[in-house]
Amino acid sequence: MCGISGYYSFHKSISSTNILEMNQSIKHRGPDDEGFWLYNVNQGVSFSGNDSTQKIKEQFPVLQDRNSEIALGFRRLSIIDLSEKGHQPMLSENEQIIITFNGEIYNFKKLKKELEYLGHSFHSTSDTEVILKAYQEWGNSAFAKLDGMFAICIVDLSSQKLILARDRVGMKPLFYHQSKEGLVWASEIKALLKNEFVKAEINWDGVYTNFLFQTTLAPQTCFQHIFSLEPASFMTVDLKDQKITKEKFWELPSWSEKNISEEEAVRRIDELLSESISEQLYADVPVAVMMSGGIDSTLIASKSKPFNANINTYTISYPFSEEEVKNASLAARHFGVSHEIKNVSDEEALEQLKENIQHFEEPYSSFEVLINAAKYAHDRNFKVVLSGNGADELFAGYSHTLKLNRWLLMKNFNFIKPFIFTRDKFSQRVKNYFSQDSMFDFFRQSQVNMMPVEVKTLVQPDIYNKIDVNLSKYHVSETKNYSGYFEYDMKYSLSSHHVFRDDLSAMKCSVEFRYPYLSNSLIDYVSALPENIRFNGIQNKPLLRKTAEKYLPQEVLNMPKKGFSFPVNYFIKNEKRVREFIAETLESLKKRNFFNAVVIDEWWNHQEHEYDWVKIWQLVTFELWYQKYFDK
Repeated sequence: MCGISGYYSFHKSISSTNILEMNQSIKHRGPDDEGFWLYNVNQGVSFSGNDSTQKIKEQFPVLQDRNSEIALGFRRLSIIDLSEKGHQPMLSENEQIIITFNGEIYNFKKLKKELEYLGHSFHSTSDTEVILKAYQEWGNSAFAKLDGMFAICIVDLSSQKLILARDRVGMKPLFYHQSKEGLVWASEIKALLKNEFVKAEINWDGVYTNFLFQTTLAPQTCFQHIFSLEPASFMTVDLKDQKITKEKFWELPSWSEKNISEEEAVRRIDELLSESISEQLYADVPVAVMMSGGIDSTLIASKSKPFNANINTYTISYPFSEEEVKNASLAARHFGVSHEIKNVSDEEALEQLKENIQHFEEPYSSFEVLINAAKYAHDRNFKVVLSGNGADELFAGYSHTLKLNRWLLMKNFNFIKPFIFTRDKFSQRVKNYFSQDSMFDFFRQSQVNMMPVEVKTLVQPDIYNKIDVNLSKYHVSETKNYSGYFEYDMKYSLSSHHVFRDDLSAMKCSVEFRYPYLSNSLIDYVSALPENIRFNGIQNKPLLRKTAEKYLPQEVLNMPKKGFSFPVNYFIKNEKRVREFIAETLESLKKRNFFNAVVIDEWWNHQEHEYDWVKIWQLVTFELWYQKYFDK
């Protein structure tokens, strides 16, 4: 687990100050080591950095100010092969292929055996070297063979190619800036902004989708000319003519006709989840399971014990999370594992609030609770934490999926929308409901955020009129059943939102989150199951609940879906400091004249619905984001 950064200057050599500052800005992603590789005038050279280990400094000179056409930077969080043999950038024996890699490959031992059979030898026990040899053997076809999470940069001097690749569902972020001067990439946007080719400019198209979906839909970001490499894809740059191409190496399997019983599906899911957990428990550092008290994470903890009898589990306790904490403790006792509870006080939640918000490189609609979870893991020396994230998307876990069948029926009456003339809040909600013409619209509505009409009244006309409000380019297959909704959950709820924010939360504290539900084999198997087995429209996660029956106590199985989230509305209502903080931030925002001040005041002074605070928090985080990345 690491952070990577780099640039390719198309027309001239530029100062290595760029890569030094880029790498330093993501030091939190890898405090254990750093390294560099620079290429200039047909020669590549490896360097250490100020934060490199002593052995690496003895092996490579510390990078000072030099010019280069290509530069790779690396920050290391040592998880597998803690020795210097796992150092990056890693070079092939002939020094013609150079790799930087952020992530973990869980099937690397299997791939290593296959590559050894094909004649490859290895000098380390790291998964990075396996990726390097896999690329040498299979080229770009290697990416589809990797089961895990990854953001990769490969410079192939022999074929004069530079390649960027990202895992199937985007568990590891990879951002890039493309211009006529060159290509710049990094694990976080804050690193891109340290490069001389990159200037912070607001992308209102990205802000628009952010306000509608609680996240910016990839490949857009809220920064102009900065993009997120889409999951399951790789970008190739020809070093001879700078031509850039993009390809997908995997697509979400579509539903296939299978004569399969629910019992057989449950048995196979149980097996695949066990395989995934056993592989993801592998590390050369301590591992823990984060339990929220619900089915997803508790099942992982239960199934971890056979592979690690001394597995550690912990639960983060927030206001109003008493039932979850109680169930997590009960479950831990049920299957006999070590369990700790970390109570997060109001004071701790507010501590570094502004800094934590600004760490996320876009506006957001809530507090990010996982920063506290990651910090606790770091303080307890757990470098690796298994998470239940991904189960809700894979197994139809969100409560709004239960509204799908009703919507499929009600959308036949969307013709009444033009006849709703009243403009009160209730009427606007009804009109918004009957504006959901596609599965994409239904998915948007389910995210609990601003409605399109609200964004239109909020944003000043001179800005709004330049926004591309036609979002058809984000539509996927639009299948008129659960399978169509499933695609949106996997592409946007999971890839653009949850695992992206998970990564930023964990890596801020130098911790690695892993996701047993997101193994290649489990995703492929569940995606291809008949819809009637995966989704019944009555109960969330029916298939996973069946799988969990023989492992979990009834209290956990019967607990309604709540989600691991922080009660921001509680803080807004009960914490004077928070209200003052919000009021002060909104006053600052109004002075920028991006948004209609009357609308801001209306939203702040009339919070009637339980989710009205979401819009306010989106505005607060927008202002803090703008302060961090644009105010100089």
